[in-house]
Amino acid sequence: MAVPKKRTGASAQGHRRSNWKATVPETTVCSNCGEIILTHTVCDACGYYKGKVVSRKAEGFVEEAEAKKPAKKATKPKTAKKAKKEEPVAEAVETTEVKETETVAEITEEASAEENKEEKTEE
Repeated sequence: MAVPKKRTGASAQGHRRSNWKATVPETTVCSNCGEIILTHTVCDACGYYKGKVVSRKAEGFVEEAEAKKPAKKATKPKTAKKAKKEEPVAEAVETTEVKETETVAEITEEASAEENKEEKTEE
């Protein structure tokens, strides 16, 4: 390990440390309550940040989990390897899709028939 041959003088040490200055932190005024706060931080007094409610301290705060309920994820189709092994299952899925479309068609036919009956009764 390197060891200095001579001691660093006080003047050299002072010159090196001359840039070690404490700076005043940047502050701003809260747009909601007027409290002095550090920049880019949530207001400790009211819970607002850039005019938006982000903290539980604010009156209109709503949890993200409550505001947005997660949507159900669509199931992924089976991979080609599994489909080859389980061909009858894949065919059964296709037939159920066809039946669903038939039922949708039947429902639309029934709805149009009901509308026709309502129109005839009104006349």
